[in-house]
Amino acid sequence: MTTSAAVTTAAAASSIALLAYFLSKFYNSNHSSASSSSENELKNGLIEAIGNTPLIRINSLSQATGCQILGKAEFLNPGGSVKDRVAVKIIQEALELGLLAKGGIVTEGSAGSTAISLATVAPAYGCQCHVVIPDDAAIEKSQILEALGATVERVRPVSITHKDHYVNIAKRRAVEANEVALKQDIAKQTNGKDVEQSNGDIIDGEKQDTFFSRDCKGGFFADQFENLANFRAHYEGTGPEIWKQTGGNLHSFVAAAGTGGTVAGVSRFLKEKDPNIKCFLIDPPGSGLFNKVTRGVMYTKEEAEGRRLKNPFDTITEGIGINRLTENFKMAELDGAFRGTDLEAVEMSRFLLKNDGLFVGSSSAMNCVGAVRVAQSLGPGHIIVTILCDSGMRHLSKFHSAQYLSQHGLIPRANGLEFLGLRG
Repeated sequence: MTTSAAVTTAAAASSIALLAYFLSKFYNSNHSSASSSSENELKNGLIEAIGNTPLIRINSLSQATGCQILGKAEFLNPGGSVKDRVAVKIIQEALELGLLAKGGIVTEGSAGSTAISLATVAPAYGCQCHVVIPDDAAIEKSQILEALGATVERVRPVSITHKDHYVNIAKRRAVEANEVALKQDIAKQTNGKDVEQSNGDIIDGEKQDTFFSRDCKGGFFADQFENLANFRAHYEGTGPEIWKQTGGNLHSFVAAAGTGGTVAGVSRFLKEKDPNIKCFLIDPPGSGLFNKVTRGVMYTKEEAEGRRLKNPFDTITEGIGINRLTENFKMAELDGAFRGTDLEAVEMSRFLLKNDGLFVGSSSAMNCVGAVRVAQSLGPGHIIVTILCDSGMRHLSKFHSAQYLSQHGLIPRANGLEFLGLRG
């Protein structure tokens, strides 16, 4: 063996030894005491199976950046996404506060994964789910919802200030469900018997324009954007899990925001544990959150959602990006923000599939773009955590469709990470 070859071999061995030491620290801290009490613990039903997802090293990105880039594998939740946590927290709190009754209907307006998570967990609480979804969302999301037993309304995308925005319609549906239940209660009290029904829409002699049957137990609007149960799900769950899984040894956290619950809950918890941990936002095209974080102003007067006639988001990513400040996002503790592009997200998803076997959705891909941006900003040697929100399985007709991407000029062509200025 030549001298240069020997040096190269020794350097490689040293690198492998360092990597093995790093991974052993994570493994020992996470599994030595938990292997018998956690991994082998019997879960009591679907709800207890949600959370405590693994934190995995994304090898390709770590090797390319010189940082340890770790992804919280939320796609391994029973409902397939990080939103399972939110769905459980929202329903549990609503039941505890008496805002939702067993047999009641949870309504939500969702273009992302929250609706699927609500439809997944609602039956475990004896509840039903009614979802209003924009008709430009990937069709497989509606198909999944219907297969889960949810009632699905697909409506045209309009501004949040419009009465027929999907979120506003969902809010009305909860009111309608409560009105149906109230009329039933009144009728029983006054007549002493059930009201008559004809074709499912006659209540006490009055024709009803409603989606809900006479045995409806009322409705509850989940309100994922403004309901702080969203924030609490991550402040009490995701954040502490990340802290425990890293042994408190991390330098940065980065994620995109839709409702803002994930980035807010995790960032606030981590900052309280260690103020030196840097927390960042990665923002897709068309969203105003980057400007809010970096400049303190979300949008110009002309860019406000209320002044737009069409869907304001110029992005193919679903479930992230917004042009208003939600109650959940207000809770975030952020040190800065990065912008990502649709093409970067597409390229990243293909790179991860090819190099790591990770088949991720659009928001997960954008989060990984953010992780690389943070690595480039902080330099080698840092530990960076992000969220792998969901898999690519519910993005087949758009984000993972060559025909759809071609129509938008987003065909991936990169061989490595050159689209982010890296080789690898």
